[in-house]
Amino acid sequence: MPAFQLESLETPAEIITNEQLKGKVALFNVWATWCPSCKYEHPFLVMLKRKNLLPIYGINYRDERVPALEELTRQGDPYNVNIYDKDGRLGLDLGVYGAPESFIVDHNGIIRFRYAGPIDQRVWSETLYPMIQQLQAEATKDGAS
Repeated sequence: MPAFQLESLETPAEIITNEQLKGKVALFNVWATWCPSCKYEHPFLVMLKRKNLLPIYGINYRDERVPALEELTRQGDPYNVNIYDKDGRLGLDLGVYGAPESFIVDHNGIIRFRYAGPIDQRVWSETLYPMIQQLQAEATKDGAS
């Protein structure tokens, strides 16, 4: 995962870094209020958060803070942490070319898989979750949580 220091979407005074988010296999999800496909995948992400299978970190990409917060209040917040990438710097470092995009990051903070497009049950069951389970098993062997 590229090094970053960005504001929390909810709390501008709180700075989030890549180092803080290491330690567990996680899903980083690039989203924005202007993105129709993000709205499509949102209910699925909310359901995933309820299952508590892994941390989901949101990267609010090239968006405005107030509409983003309003949308999360209205639709539910699937993210354990929301990173505010207003200028798209982190997105640029990740090679993001649109939203939504998701990244599976291992417990050492290394990106292991990138998925461009909305996540739904098929994508989750056939592609993402088997990979996540394998990485979680590797993390357990390494002594990570």
